[in-house]
Amino acid sequence: MLERFKKHIENKLPFLSKGKILVACSGGLDSVVLAHLCYKLQLEFALAHCNFKLRGDESDGDQQFVEELGKRIDVQVFTRTFDTLGYINKKGGSVQMAARDLRYAWFQELQKNKNFDFLLTAHHADDSLETFLINLSRGAGIDGLSGIPEQNGNIIRPLLPFSRKELLAFAKEQDLQWREDSSNAETKYLRNKIRHEVVPLLKELHPAFLKNFQSTQSHLHQTQVWLEEQIKIIKQKLFIEYDNIIKIKIEELKEIQPITSSLYFLFSEYGFTEIENLKDLLKAPSGKFLASKTHRLVKDRNYLLLSENGEVVSEHHQIGEAQTVVHDPFQMKIETVDTLENPSKNTIYVDKETLNYPLLIRKWQNGDYFYPFGMKRKKKVAKFFKDEKVDILSKEKQWLLCSGDEIVWVIGRRADDRFKVTRETKNILKLTIV
Repeated sequence: MLERFKKHIENKLPFLSKGKILVACSGGLDSVVLAHLCYKLQLEFALAHCNFKLRGDESDGDQQFVEELGKRIDVQVFTRTFDTLGYINKKGGSVQMAARDLRYAWFQELQKNKNFDFLLTAHHADDSLETFLINLSRGAGIDGLSGIPEQNGNIIRPLLPFSRKELLAFAKEQDLQWREDSSNAETKYLRNKIRHEVVPLLKELHPAFLKNFQSTQSHLHQTQVWLEEQIKIIKQKLFIEYDNIIKIKIEELKEIQPITSSLYFLFSEYGFTEIENLKDLLKAPSGKFLASKTHRLVKDRNYLLLSENGEVVSEHHQIGEAQTVVHDPFQMKIETVDTLENPSKNTIYVDKETLNYPLLIRKWQNGDYFYPFGMKRKKKVAKFFKDEKVDILSKEKQWLLCSGDEIVWVIGRRADDRFKVTRETKNILKLTIV
């Protein structure tokens, strides 16, 4: 196995030979084998052990074993004791999820503080099979059935090509010692039930079941990679981004078939996984929306508008008469000039004598009106938005520059005619959005 492991590192993970590695080590068979393989290959590594204090003296014994293992192979050992039950009482969730959250948070902290390039975990082929069966029982899609990834950022799982049987044979051949976690025998946990009751039956049905499963999972992974590339192509065509909003034409979205899986793959990364809700949004009236933990998806006429959930910002910002720069809620430069240049959406010129200070920057509200530049009649801002076909999310982000109760500028769109520069103007003020 050592030779196969060495070739696997050379062919698939050559960067490990030059990196500084942290090996997660529980003291069990899998992680002890991984530690010894890294030692045999003379990789630069240290061990990290978590004591979750869930099994009393047994947990402390695991920690002592790993510390002694580090001394035997002459590598540094980092340990951390956790109040796992206290964490669960505070955060909720299962023991397994709490332990996972705690250990990976600590691993990240260690990597950052001690400058480790990679974290190695001892997941192997049987772990991948168990995960597949768990996800299959929960109705997962292809992403959940493609197996545990060998590399996820700087987390590496170099034992995935190897079975538990192979690890056990290597450990006995090398006369290695390891710790048995008594909780692994308890079938009240789903993974353990699958490990002890389901997988043995599958292997009994077909002696090469695990090998055949690895082949199938490889095909699934390749299909997933191909699918992700197709989704990228579709997004490049349909997802048009402007001003931090992604605009998607609904009719073009509906043309993609099959629509159910397409909607999932296009929107799941933004937290939208309830497909029926997405389908309903396509035919909903304007203004209807879906919200995830990170994003909002709004129906606006013939489009879906996708945006990140932003922080609530202050609704009012004052500008003093002597002020030359505005920093919030955006950058604006204010200067006195002698001549006019061509105005634009981001630059206007006003007669300073017509202004009442302090000026005010605020969000627009229903009932607001102004006199659009070049017009002598007032117009409601809402009607102006409708005529200009301004989408819902852009309306929510719209700021106004006001002098008292009067609008000077629908910022970035149209200035007010009442504050324009005329022949009688003595002081010209130039306002520019940077």
